[in-house]
Amino acid sequence: MSLLKHVGTIGGLTMVSRLAGMAREMIFSRVLGASAVTDAWFQAFIIPNVFRRLFAEGAFSAAFVPMFSKRLNGEGGIDDARSFSNDVLSVFLPVLIALCAVMMLAMPGVIWLLSDKPVDPATFDMAVTFARIMFPYILLVSLVTLFTGMLNSVSRFAPGASFPIILNLVLICALLTGDYAMGSLGWSTEQVAYGVAWAVTGAGVLQLAWLYYWSRVEGFRPRLLWPRITPEVKRLSIIALPAAIGGGAYQINTLVQLYFLNQLAEGSVSYMNYADRLNQLPLGIIGIALSTAILPTLSKFVGGKNKQGADRIQSDAIELSMLLTIPAAVALAICATPFVTMIFQGGRFSAEDAAISGGVLAALVLGLPAYVLVKVLVPNFYARADTRTPVYAAFISLVVFVGLNFAILTDFGVVGVAYASVIGAWINVGYLYAVLVRRGYYTIPLALIGRIARQLVAAAAMGLALFYARDLLTGWYSAGLVARLGALAVLVGCSAIVYFGVAFAVGAIDRQRIAALTKRKDP
Repeated sequence: MSLLKHVGTIGGLTMVSRLAGMAREMIFSRVLGASAVTDAWFQAFIIPNVFRRLFAEGAFSAAFVPMFSKRLNGEGGIDDARSFSNDVLSVFLPVLIALCAVMMLAMPGVIWLLSDKPVDPATFDMAVTFARIMFPYILLVSLVTLFTGMLNSVSRFAPGASFPIILNLVLICALLTGDYAMGSLGWSTEQVAYGVAWAVTGAGVLQLAWLYYWSRVEGFRPRLLWPRITPEVKRLSIIALPAAIGGGAYQINTLVQLYFLNQLAEGSVSYMNYADRLNQLPLGIIGIALSTAILPTLSKFVGGKNKQGADRIQSDAIELSMLLTIPAAVALAICATPFVTMIFQGGRFSAEDAAISGGVLAALVLGLPAYVLVKVLVPNFYARADTRTPVYAAFISLVVFVGLNFAILTDFGVVGVAYASVIGAWINVGYLYAVLVRRGYYTIPLALIGRIARQLVAAAAMGLALFYARDLLTGWYSAGLVARLGALAVLVGCSAIVYFGVAFAVGAIDRQRIAALTKRKDP
């Protein structure tokens, strides 16, 4: 299957998941709004999610998949791969249980570190309880990621790309039930928030059942054994920890920024969450899909010392990512407030809330190409079993992020947190690329630089068209559902027509290259 088809499968299902997540956030904003309760809920929800993206998705994407693939395609075949995965599972599960127990006991301290000082006792207690209810999700979804890595190794990407949809659907049902209870039974927003927190853990159980079923369909038959620290399990652990940190710079920043957001006015955590939801839409569809799709192929090329093939895959990933990310970033920056208004405003989420979240989004998306490029460049290091370099890049990015927040937080508020994240992300990209060039791993071809420059020209033309079209539809953004959908369709349609029209005209899209991506088979 071609790279483009791999990305299409992962990206298509991720898009469904992100759209379901968008629907979830739309309902969340209307049912619960932006308040001290939602700040406490989002703060609690971020903690297991950051652990999930760091130590589950990041670590296993970088470490488990290449090691599992090597055994699956080696002399031992599926029996060797099964033995390795069972050893990992048998060690991994007790560690996860211990982690959950320790974190749940330590949760008051964790929330205190991330909270404003002095701490509001009511909000603090809510955040601690929410986090304790939701933290077992990390155990469940980590096992899900183990099974996903096994399936990805045999190019069965659909089950792993689709499991987040389950979480979104369960939370939507919980929110709608809560909204009914508020109207008919007199429930408070706090009671509804507790119900939605329990739904997170319940969704994790369903996700685990889904991936376990598909792993058995593929013949892996996961089994729990007596835990053994084999040399291969030890090697996986050594690789996974720095891989998680290096690949999860965005998630580390997300956790650290909670501290700074909690120093600001009530609702700041919620404003950043709603803005980041829109920012994550292209990041998830494009960046994560490409990162997942290219790692197995890059590992094969690097292992076979095929530098030409590895360079080609890396260039393809950069070209595809920028072709889609640059226009997304420009469109979100120019139409930030209209998009937030159309999607989130209503119920307990006011026009003022939408305007603040829109300002945060306009700043945050300036780093969107950088966030995606980190996802695309990091696999080049992981394919060489180099997990240290991404850690150094992430650490430098984090230091810059923290320093900038201390410098500009008072003057710029929640928007300043977004700008600090953007600058840190671009420094991360610059460091990763400089190391790739210095070590001779990869250099961007001049032809690709020329096409990216033309993509910028097409995006600028699209941005100009959106700038004028945006103000013509002002009355539609906060109107009824049909009017909002109509305005959204007009803006998206205008963006696509202008961008791709100009892109083809100026040569930003290499038609022969796209055709080759569609037809070429992975080795």
